[in-house]
Amino acid sequence: MSDYSESLIKSLIKKVTSYPRFSKKEIEKFCWMAVHEHKHSVLPSEYDIREIDEDLYLELLQEFK
Repeated sequence: MSDYSESLIKSLIKKVTSYPRFSKKEIEKFCWMAVHEHKHSVLPSEYDIREIDEDLYLELLQEFK
């Protein structure tokens, strides 16, 4: 995995938990949304297939596990 700054991870954690209807049952979805928004500067659309930084996604997801 890549080495991401602690401030980036903390800001993404805050973003994840601030999404409307946030649920730990759907943490994978919300982490994916945050990483997508971080990379592309917009929330994903329903069928968005743009790539995300998978290492960042996995590191963010690990923070919730």
